[in-house]
Amino acid sequence: MEYPESYQLVFQSSAVEDDAVIVRRTARSGAGGNPVYEDETGIVRAEISERGEVRMLASGGHQVLGTPLVVREPAP
Repeated sequence: MEYPESYQLVFQSSAVEDDAVIVRRTARSGAGGNPVYEDETGIVRAEISERGEVRMLASGGHQVLGTPLVVREPAP
């Protein structure tokens, strides 16, 4: 299976616009065997399956993880 290099995760926000974060594939795999993606800060981490199923992964203690509303490949 060929996984995309990056995804855009869109989270609901209390602001006017939703928050979008670009995550890039890492060399790591999650518990489900799918690639782990993370943003440039390493704070937002997710295991994403080939079907676009997302499991958010904690990157630190006391982190409250939200589930993205939309997962999509970013425009080239």
